[in-house]
Amino acid sequence: MIEAKGYAAQSPTSGLAPFHFERRDARPGDVVVEIAYSGICHSDIHQVKDEWGQSMYPMVPGHEIVGRVTAVGADVTRFKVGDLVGVGVMVDSCRVCANCKAQEEQYCEKGFVGTYNAKGYDGVLVHGGYANNIVVDERYAHTLSPKFEDKLAAVAPLLCAGITTYSPLKHWKVGPGKKVAIIGLGGLGHMGLKFAHAFGAEVTLFTTSAGKEADAKRLGADEVVISKDKAAMEAQRSKFDFVLDCVSAPHDLNEYLGLLRLDGTLCLVGLPEEPSSVNSFSTVTNRRSLAGSMIGGMRETQEMLDFCAEHDIVSDIELIGVNKLEEAYQRVVKGDVRYRFVIDMKTL
Repeated sequence: MIEAKGYAAQSPTSGLAPFHFERRDARPGDVVVEIAYSGICHSDIHQVKDEWGQSMYPMVPGHEIVGRVTAVGADVTRFKVGDLVGVGVMVDSCRVCANCKAQEEQYCEKGFVGTYNAKGYDGVLVHGGYANNIVVDERYAHTLSPKFEDKLAAVAPLLCAGITTYSPLKHWKVGPGKKVAIIGLGGLGHMGLKFAHAFGAEVTLFTTSAGKEADAKRLGADEVVISKDKAAMEAQRSKFDFVLDCVSAPHDLNEYLGLLRLDGTLCLVGLPEEPSSVNSFSTVTNRRSLAGSMIGGMRETQEMLDFCAEHDIVSDIELIGVNKLEEAYQRVVKGDVRYRFVIDMKTL
């Protein structure tokens, strides 16, 4: 077994504290990664606090992981010692169902194995990236371009916030001639702005926070609408081809469905802890669609990372030490981060 150290929650109310544990020895297809940086996703907080239910403890969170390969199994072909590597939200899937064969492993019919708060198919609890190392099958690791060498910390959130927004924008063919709305300017929303702009769409940010206009335009927005302003919202009705909802707090979906023109789609990627309610008239008007999207498969995630390397896209981050974890969690809940916290694992 490989010794590991990190930060873990022991219960929904315990908070995060130092934790020593063991990783499996490298199997023939595994890579061992020394973690350099790990992003803090809002879903980490939901799961640490058991706000979605079914949390398993002890829990080492973290699924936005970047680092270097320190060892490889005998059958590994994609990586060598010293390579930069990224690990995202999943570390295994059944590999044989129709969705896995289509390289849409995030929709594995058996259920993919999450990077943390999950048990592998062998029944062993797996731990995430708030730690000094991780062991993962090479199929569920990603190659990082040498172009990322000097901005590696800002690459970490691409493994969740990046692919979570890239995938639906690509799936619904966002590009030139499309009018797109991004709801919420946080970890997800700021990446949605960057991608939608890079794809050539006309992009409008909807936010409850006044004062974000300059930052939103820097990130790629052509226009900013304060969603608390009823007159401003009414002026945007039936204008958009696609709306990407990045909000993880309770909010009225009907208001944003009203933004869609004929055959438009509202796609949910934020995950509030409370269920939402939709009025049927909000969808039958203009033949609107309400959809959802979850991260991306291995192929698409690699595509996204390569796109980011080519177009010099990374996340806007605040780099912290592990001693600031509790403060960071509190600030994420308040929406007080621009736009993703990343933990420097050297501070372990």
